[in-house]
Amino acid sequence: MEIHAKQVRPDSKNHADRARMLISCPDGPGIVAAVSHFLHQHGANIVQSDQYTMDPAGGMFFMRIEFDLPQLLVNLPKLEADFAEVASRFQMEWTLSAVSRKKKLAIFVSKEDHCLVELLWQWQAGDLDADIALVVSNHLDMKDYVESFGIPYHHIPVTADTKKEAEQRQLDVIGDDVDVIILARYMQIISPMFIEHYRNRIINIHHSFLPAFVGGKPYAQAYNRGVKIIGATAHYVTEELDGGPIIEQDVQRVSHRDDVTELKRIGRTIERVVLARAVKWHVEDRVLVHENKTVVF
Repeated sequence: MEIHAKQVRPDSKNHADRARMLISCPDGPGIVAAVSHFLHQHGANIVQSDQYTMDPAGGMFFMRIEFDLPQLLVNLPKLEADFAEVASRFQMEWTLSAVSRKKKLAIFVSKEDHCLVELLWQWQAGDLDADIALVVSNHLDMKDYVESFGIPYHHIPVTADTKKEAEQRQLDVIGDDVDVIILARYMQIISPMFIEHYRNRIINIHHSFLPAFVGGKPYAQAYNRGVKIIGATAHYVTEELDGGPIIEQDVQRVSHRDDVTELKRIGRTIERVVLARAVKWHVEDRVLVHENKTVVF
């Protein structure tokens, strides 16, 4: 008897009373003290805190805090309302979210399956603490495999003449509940209209250690140049092609003995690992975007 992944996927750790707060603001004295004092006043216990300043004199300050608060989901609306005064005082951009509310993912894929398979495997193992709401593809190649996990698969073909209509169909099937879109080797350029709907919430994997070898046949380009290192880059999608804020990168040494086929094999391994790391960090609220850079805690 076949057992689908959705039936055997282990439950993740259920931190019912745990929340995460992300903060970015101009640096200055008293920020950490104000946030810690606020959480203490509201009965919260800080279990993890990370911070970074670009420049103590006039730079930006970034902070990520995890804390426990009894009856969190009941108390969260008041906590958010009360924190608005602190945020205003320090000109903060901030988010506050309950760990128990898992982020919903939409995965876009074309024909290459290695990045999609890695995400599904990590989700099945409980290492990716999110819900995969659906998979969207311009091809049917992955349909049976994805549906064996109990995940909806939407086949939406895309051509140059139908791109606008196809993107509207994609937005319709995604709906309002999806938190982040993963381009798992989805071989279509995303329009500015689509990007605006999901600013800093579309993650792409690029088949090189940016900015080298953009465009088609990157591994053939790398082979022809006799490269000694190949890599992959996960980044948020912006209107600038492959120019968005970088979340994660990795490389591996290669040699003249590696032909194009071997470079592709090595590259696929790097791509799937780098993308999975970036997605994991995003769903765990570890990434803050400032201009065209990221701070990853």
